Amino acid sequence: MGNTYNYWKNVWQKEKASLLSNPLVALIALVLITIPLHYRYSNISIMLFVAYSLVKFKPKNFTFQKALVLPILLYVLMALSLFWSIDFKESLHALSKEIAFVLLPLCFLINPLLTKAEKDKILCYFSYAYFGYTIFYLIKAVFRYSITKDSSVFFYHELVTFDVNAIHMSVYISVAFFYFFIKKEKSILAKLAIALLLFFLVLLSSKNIIIVFLGLLFFASFFISKTQWNANKILLLFLSFFVFGFVFYGKLKDRFLLEIISNTTENTNTQAPGLVHNVSVFDAWNKEQFQTNDFFAGTALRVYQARIFKEMLYTDKVYVTGYGLNATNQKIKQKRIEHHLYEGYDKFNFHNQYLQFFAELGIFGVLLFLLIVLINIKNTIKSKNFVAITFGILMISLFLTESLLSRQRGIVFFVMLYCVFNSKTHSIIDKKTNNQV
Repeated sequence: MGNTYNYWKNVWQKEKASLLSNPLVALIALVLITIPLHYRYSNISIMLFVAYSLVKFKPKNFTFQKALVLPILLYVLMALSLFWSIDFKESLHALSKEIAFVLLPLCFLINPLLTKAEKDKILCYFSYAYFGYTIFYLIKAVFRYSITKDSSVFFYHELVTFDVNAIHMSVYISVAFFYFFIKKEKSILAKLAIALLLFFLVLLSSKNIIIVFLGLLFFASFFISKTQWNANKILLLFLSFFVFGFVFYGKLKDRFLLEIISNTTENTNTQAPGLVHNVSVFDAWNKEQFQTNDFFAGTALRVYQARIFKEMLYTDKVYVTGYGLNATNQKIKQKRIEHHLYEGYDKFNFHNQYLQFFAELGIFGVLLFLLIVLINIKNTIKSKNFVAITFGILMISLFLTESLLSRQRGIVFFVMLYCVFNSKTHSIIDKKTNNQV
């Protein structure tokens, strides 16, 4: 017991000294770690990062980096949209939420370049923190279940709250998982983290992320980690994943089966109270009038949102400017009334970040955003850092099904990791070997 205590004491003393010697790494990690917490903590961490960057700023540290200028230009376009926005108040309010597009890249531009080791340390802190969140949410779910006896507390938004969002959390957990998974030397704690993060990801039940995750896991297992995992361990990992799925088969089956039923039949959705009619993907795109009891599953809803996006732009001819930042709500409501849908569908945005930017900022906004996405995936692949590649692929996929950058947590997560992975890396020359480190 005493040896264990001394071990963790030494680990803490070492990490404490590391944090004090390099506050920049700690502050970047803090911004990422506070994302699932209340917004005030995220805002405080960003302010600390900005304040430190300004206090320590030296002109010699400034570097012009095209990849980091692009998010700033996107924010400038958001600000300019105030001049043509159809909802000035909403656009003005949204600018404060999107401010990370300016503040975070600027801080990276004026701070000294990070080394490869420092970037890895940021990912280390991030991954262990989300391992901690996993333990917290699982304990919380067990406690809630002991009181309510309702198994839904272990799944989807109920597991992490709708505000934190199970889909978004699935992305954070996936990035943390692959940080541990690709490590050559794995401690017992790292192996425990791999198992629990995998388990937690299944419970979060995000269909899109699980499918992409499996593809990434296959790629990492057979092409990246050739010497790290033998065939038996890879097989055990896949079996564990599907065993977890089988244990909670009912809940996972319901989420996947609902998509299949809604796209192949017109049966009643028994999960919703009362008689609810499932809308197929075909009807979501073609049907002129709906009923208030019509229900759109995930894919059908996104097809319907893409359809009304097409109708809105065709009618209003705002291809160049868009409607203005965060100014499409009233247009979505008008379409809901026009198609006779239940009023709850007023609350849904386009659930597609590419369409969201097109509708809000026009053709130049979506092209600028696509340039950011493409540069990100290009640089991450070039870096040969599999965690960075994971981030790039997950973002491309998630932007097809979610308007991630309409929420502050999503903005901070994407912009911060974008800056970490796309900022230039400081190369340290080893004088003994004359090699770059």
